[in-house]
Amino acid sequence: MATDTPDMSDSKVQAKDVDVGATADPTFGVDEKKLMRKLDAHIIPLVMLLYTFSFLDRVNIGNARLYKMETDLGLVGNQFQVAVSIFFVTYLLFEVPSNLVLKPLTPSRYIASIAFGWGIIATCTGFVHSYGALIAVRVILGVVEAGLFPGLNVYLTFFYTKQELALRVGYLFVSAAIAGALGGLLAYGIGQMDGISGYSGWRWIFIIEGLPSIVLGVVAFFLLPNDIEHAYFLTPEEKKLANARHLRHYGVTESALKFSKADMMAAFKDWKVWMFCVGQFGVDTLLYGYSTFLPTIIRGLGQWTTAEIQLLTIPCYFVGAMTYMGFAYLSDRTQMRGVFCVVFGAISVVGYGVLISDSSAGVHYFGCFLVATGLYVIVGLPLAWLPNNSPRYGKRTTANGMQLTSGNAAGIMSSFIYPTTDGPRYIVGNAVSLSLVGMAACIYGFMWFWFARINKKRDEGHVKPAHMNLSDDELAELGDESPRFRYTI
Repeated sequence: MATDTPDMSDSKVQAKDVDVGATADPTFGVDEKKLMRKLDAHIIPLVMLLYTFSFLDRVNIGNARLYKMETDLGLVGNQFQVAVSIFFVTYLLFEVPSNLVLKPLTPSRYIASIAFGWGIIATCTGFVHSYGALIAVRVILGVVEAGLFPGLNVYLTFFYTKQELALRVGYLFVSAAIAGALGGLLAYGIGQMDGISGYSGWRWIFIIEGLPSIVLGVVAFFLLPNDIEHAYFLTPEEKKLANARHLRHYGVTESALKFSKADMMAAFKDWKVWMFCVGQFGVDTLLYGYSTFLPTIIRGLGQWTTAEIQLLTIPCYFVGAMTYMGFAYLSDRTQMRGVFCVVFGAISVVGYGVLISDSSAGVHYFGCFLVATGLYVIVGLPLAWLPNNSPRYGKRTTANGMQLTSGNAAGIMSSFIYPTTDGPRYIVGNAVSLSLVGMAACIYGFMWFWFARINKKRDEGHVKPAHMNLSDDELAELGDESPRFRYTI
């Protein structure tokens, strides 16, 4: 292990490649592509199912609204919007704490308990008979679901490297798109059960869609590995290679893999993390507004039946999902995030501009496709971008929790920007979404520029005075603050 002190008398340090030592990394006789296929086969399907049903149980209230939910519960004014938004109040409060207990409680136990709990609560939504009961169930659902997405986002970093993360996070957003499309199909089919056993169609939507989550919770307890060492499907040699893959990247030291209070506080003090938090708030306004109110928006575009509205949402989600998967793969291959965030943020802005315009229903529906095209790219890539630039676990898990908490705060606001009184064009909601997505695209454009500028300085050998005369090991402990660390742009 190197301990020599490099010559920094000229306030410069010799730049090192990010993948220091990669050429000397043994394969332990294992085909790395085969290892990746095994990880994907055993982890991704279960993770996708968990998030699919989580997102479905979270936003199916938008579909249930089309089946006399408001009438049956006597909801008036903005009570429906309050019921949607109250979920995010407790969701926000428990996101960061949930990330901090992920490792101590172990992912298999914690994530399985979350899934089992939210399944029961989501099912119980089908049995409420008053506005107060609906609010109570939504509050509890927010508490239980808070740990899932941030937990899964951090969980994927246990197995995948920074060159592979955007595509795997992408699978979560494909799950959200699947939930959106599946929600429409299921709601259409389940809605036909209206009157069976004396229950309205909207009640059956909650009851039936909540049950698979309970089963998934049990399955996750037995099949979800806690980390590489507990991956039952890997051989000892494959586990060695899987661990060695993470050590290829600069800043991944023994202490960096452990949680520390200092690293946690470093996330709160880092202005870059807060920039990502503000950006995530902007793009999540788009995510939650679009996902929850797309059926309402489409209903305002013409004289559609409930079945037609549900079916018309599916192509939008499909386009969004396929676009994200393609560009997430390209983003991982090029190790570039910012350019895609800016470009696809601009596409969503154009889409909202079309929705605001005084045009025909067909043109407005085309606008929905434009919004969906940029939606998952600008929401999903930053959730891989920030962890990529946080090599120390404590800072990474805290920063990611902060990012998601800030983003989900948009869920409270987005619930109120599409009131039925603004139909059929919903100009205020679409204008707010346009503005915030545009803001986020500008923020990500700035971060792209800033990271590239710092990388260039570090390539030229510049180092802060406080980091002069530090050994190689001491520099590595600095994480992303080290002059030898290179940011993903």
